[in-house]
Amino acid sequence: MFRSLHMKLVLIMLLLITSLMTIVGAFMMTSITGFYIDEFYQRMESVFGDSDPANAVFVSSLRREAAQDDGAQKLQEMIEVKALDLGLNSSTRNYYILDGRTGAFLAGSQDQAGYERLQATPNLLAARNSIASGTDEVGDDSDITANYMDIAIPITGGDNAFIIYIYDNRDTVSALNSQLFLIIVQALLVGLLISVLLSFLLSKTMIIPIERLTERAEQVAAGDFGSTIEVESTDEIGILTTTFNDMASVLQETLDAVASERNKLDTLFLHMSDGVVSFASDGTVLTSNPAASQMLGREVSFYDYDELFGQQFPLWKVMDLQRPNSLSGELSVGERALELYLAPVSDGEDGGAMAVLHDVTVQRKNEEMRKEFVANVSHELRTPLTNVRSYAETLRTVEDIPRETESGFLDIIISETDRMTRIVQDLLTLSRLDSGRAEIKMVRFPLLEALESVCRAVELEAQRRGHTLVRSYGRSLPMITGDRSRLEQVMMNVVGNSIKYTPDGGTITVDAGMRGGKVWIEVSDTGIGIPPKDRERIFDRFYRVDKARSRESGGTGLGLSIAREIVLRHHGSIGLTDHEGPGTTVRIVLPIRQEREEGHGE
Repeated sequence: MFRSLHMKLVLIMLLLITSLMTIVGAFMMTSITGFYIDEFYQRMESVFGDSDPANAVFVSSLRREAAQDDGAQKLQEMIEVKALDLGLNSSTRNYYILDGRTGAFLAGSQDQAGYERLQATPNLLAARNSIASGTDEVGDDSDITANYMDIAIPITGGDNAFIIYIYDNRDTVSALNSQLFLIIVQALLVGLLISVLLSFLLSKTMIIPIERLTERAEQVAAGDFGSTIEVESTDEIGILTTTFNDMASVLQETLDAVASERNKLDTLFLHMSDGVVSFASDGTVLTSNPAASQMLGREVSFYDYDELFGQQFPLWKVMDLQRPNSLSGELSVGERALELYLAPVSDGEDGGAMAVLHDVTVQRKNEEMRKEFVANVSHELRTPLTNVRSYAETLRTVEDIPRETESGFLDIIISETDRMTRIVQDLLTLSRLDSGRAEIKMVRFPLLEALESVCRAVELEAQRRGHTLVRSYGRSLPMITGDRSRLEQVMMNVVGNSIKYTPDGGTITVDAGMRGGKVWIEVSDTGIGIPPKDRERIFDRFYRVDKARSRESGGTGLGLSIAREIVLRHHGSIGLTDHEGPGTTVRIVLPIRQEREEGHGE
């Protein structure tokens, strides 16, 4: 009977009303009982408590009167004065004056027979024990489950000891709770009747549309997506009916979309840069993408797991993992460095395994270059530091050094310090260029003037070495956009290298021209040239073909690296070109106009 939605709604409403009224009734009855208990002890505290100085005087008076021969009578008279404050009445709340040592009845608002009908309560026993121990501790523990409220106040005076015992039988609370319980039961009966009527009405308004939805769902399950259900309301049932109609019309479109997404995933799988191979539980290849075959250098589908990755991790070890755990390692395939990740497809024994390959060849090369760069920096700074320290220690420890020798040592120290300064400045320049923080001030300037400025700056040095500086560029060079000072720095570095590394009496040729939307600059010399094995690394940081000769000439090994970064920031190129005979030719190509307009920095 209770399987129908109608009867379930009726039962839910009945249980809801019953539970609510039960909880409310229990809470109210407990609250009333607690209120009366709190009110009882608050009244006692207002008379016997020591928080109020007036109460302290009253308690002291009780102890003083207790020391009299008729102490019990005196205490009774004083309690009668406070009867209103204590809420005493003959029917529910009474007081008794008891012997503090024997517990015998001495006086009270009821006779001895009335007292004897009471049981010895924990508070009364606590007061008697406190008199015996001399602590005068009041027995005032409350118990909400008990059918009474009481308090026992020990009063000692001289050799006399009394207990003022106040007892409330809680008849008022019981009567009020009984009346409240009757009201709750009556309200419960009325609420149950109303809930039954409302539940019948509510169930009918819900069941009819649901029955229609059920019938239509059976049609959809049978493959009929054409018919719709008439919407008769705008409430949640009406919204559900409208949604169901939309679901039937969109279902086929959803299936088509799922198929389309599957095709997209297949395309992504085939063209992703990482290699992916899936294996069955027996190690045979289920699927793989072209990237995996390319990285491994063979057609993956022709092999099994043991042939591909068995040397790294056995298949059973991968299958024993619990998701999302995985195994990782590295493979070397020719010149490629591959990271391998293996994980089970599922936690079951028959789930198979998945392998993902990531090509980290470039990262490894970059890491090696970083380590080499750090080592070069350390080496380049250590040599001048060692020289500075050696000459400085000599100056400090050796006495009577000739003035000329001392001056020579100081010149060496200054020279080595300048060398370290140049290294640090070049490193800072490279750092700013790498991070994009180096400001590039794009302006329009004549390339001819820049070339002439560079040639004039190096002309004296070339003559000192006996070189012939040849200007082969014409006078028709165009205006270009760029950072003039930085581009002159590039050309100065290239021309300066040709002068430094060409034996005395050589020829340095500076040529330039225009082709299409770009200009080119070539610097050729008749020097010793650069061996083929060093040509690819000539622009690397700290790289020198002849390290000893480079250091003698004061080079830091960073000039060409800085030049390359500056040219790249101008969207140009710099490199070595073929050269007939001895010597080297460096070619710089720059666009005539930059993407940034004049006056803007990067």
